[in-house]
Amino acid sequence: MRFLFAAAALLLCAAAQAGYEAHPRAAELLQTLARDYGFSAVELDWVRGELAQARQIPQLIESEQQAKEKTLSWTAYRRIHLTGANVENGRAFLRKYSKSLPRAEEKYGVPKEVIAAILGVETKYGTYHSSTRVLDALATQGFDHPTRSDFFFKELAEFFALCRERDFDPQKIRGSYAGAMGAAQFMPSNYRRLAVDFNADGNIDLWNLQDAIGSIARYLTEYDPERTWQPGQAVIAPAVFDGDREDLEINARKPKSTVAGLARAGLVAPEGLPADLPAGALELSTDEGSQWWIGLPNFFAIMSYNPRAYYAMSVTQLAQALGDAPR
Repeated sequence: MRFLFAAAALLLCAAAQAGYEAHPRAAELLQTLARDYGFSAVELDWVRGELAQARQIPQLIESEQQAKEKTLSWTAYRRIHLTGANVENGRAFLRKYSKSLPRAEEKYGVPKEVIAAILGVETKYGTYHSSTRVLDALATQGFDHPTRSDFFFKELAEFFALCRERDFDPQKIRGSYAGAMGAAQFMPSNYRRLAVDFNADGNIDLWNLQDAIGSIARYLTEYDPERTWQPGQAVIAPAVFDGDREDLEINARKPKSTVAGLARAGLVAPEGLPADLPAGALELSTDEGSQWWIGLPNFFAIMSYNPRAYYAMSVTQLAQALGDAPR
């Protein structure tokens, strides 16, 4: 009996690892690539072969659903990124790329500390490398994710288009559990649309830190016209809340009010902010209770990179630490 259970488990495991060429949505993917990306019959055969090699990894869906910025308190999440080592390594990064970072700031208007902080939060300044194949991540989530399959399905199509354009081997490209790539952790669609050859070597390579620096700065200015970086403006302001939470939309992806509107709802910032400035209410859950902030337009530009308030606050506070601390 024990042998039968073991054999059944092995069969289930083998089924879970099978390729995706026969998945019900595989034909839809091929049609999408032919219709929207101009894939030829030969190129579609290539995609079929790659899908046959894609592995289903259900743990990747669990990782996406249980992402730390969704499930941890602010106290716990902050401990991951706002560490002494991450600040010290960030200062070293600013020194090492003392030409590329100011050049990106001059070209795109994004402070060098913000660019460095995104790299620090995403991949510890390019030192963290995932072993997950992007092909497996996007196939698993694009075909089988219970709630976000359409998003990942589109990114899977973009991934094949990217591999065709850049002559990438789909089976060799590694990335995150969500399929994000390189030091900048761009999804395939953003790699194709926003990545830049910032070191002018004729190749757009997001594993190259100079290209990652320029690409992050471009992303924050061009990804979403409604959330573009505003040079010279603040990112957040501390606030005091004395009102009804039901009157606020908290931790939204875009500013839902103005400084004056938030004040009328009981969320009051220090004096000096323009009353008509777009703003959003931020609530951070700490071990000591709620911590209240007002997010300004540049905070929501950072949220365009990752739509979680804890992520954007980590980038903001790490950038502040890199800018304020002596180097």
